[in-house]
Amino acid sequence: MLSLRPPPWRGDSGGVGLVRHGSATVDGVFCVASLVPSPPALVPELGGAAGAAADSAVTVLRGAVLKAVGELAGQAKRWIVVGVAESDGVFDAETAGTFQGYGVDVRIGLSESANLENPDRGLPLPVLIGGWLREQVAPDVVAVARLVAADASAQECLAYGARLRAELDSATDRYGVLVVGDGAATLSLKAPRYLDERAEAVQAEIDRALSSGDRTAIADLDQKLCAELDVAGRPAFQVLAGLFTAERTDPRVETLYAAAPFGVAYHVSVWYPGAAA
Repeated sequence: MLSLRPPPWRGDSGGVGLVRHGSATVDGVFCVASLVPSPPALVPELGGAAGAAADSAVTVLRGAVLKAVGELAGQAKRWIVVGVAESDGVFDAETAGTFQGYGVDVRIGLSESANLENPDRGLPLPVLIGGWLREQVAPDVVAVARLVAADASAQECLAYGARLRAELDSATDRYGVLVVGDGAATLSLKAPRYLDERAEAVQAEIDRALSSGDRTAIADLDQKLCAELDVAGRPAFQVLAGLFTAERTDPRVETLYAAAPFGVAYHVSVWYPGAAA
């Protein structure tokens, strides 16, 4: 089970909030991680006509995301949702929220026991996305969310991911990790942050690193440059890399989607412990 204390990943050598159960000897109970982006248009009610069309970019993206999360649900009934926000924080399984701030009052919970009658109307987007995906793919899953501050350094993110992996591997339940994060938001004239000519090359390297599970390249992402290009998911990508720090070789990765249909880079992949294929 999971405790609710905040993740002590800044200047603290403690754990990330998972409780070890006695002398549990289960090996490798962390079984899979799925990486998905966070556009609110994933939710059909928020996507308008474009989001409903069978051949639209949103529909194709949504299909890839649901497939990646389906793989997570097939292997674990307890999830850790990792995302990025202005400050770090923890959201327990009783958390409920709504997409009302994005235009429609679609309510989500991180577990079946969450009280949807009293949702948090300011819940950060990664938590909303994680809750919505849980409800779409595996309503019986129990999730908690842990958010990393946007200004966290690579070292902090990698260390947090490594500690999280160690605690997941010592728990008695099987856990999956759902990582929520976007790539560069500066890839076209219509992008949220407009076009930055540096973004294409940087995003190409990010996609290559994510698709190959290249932990070193992900760890080496330039924090300042990523901030300038609005690579909002950079800390989440580095926590993901940190989950696999202790492995001898890079993880095996199945990439399901990598494109920027709206000037924002979206990457969808499933990461498995063990040697790369």
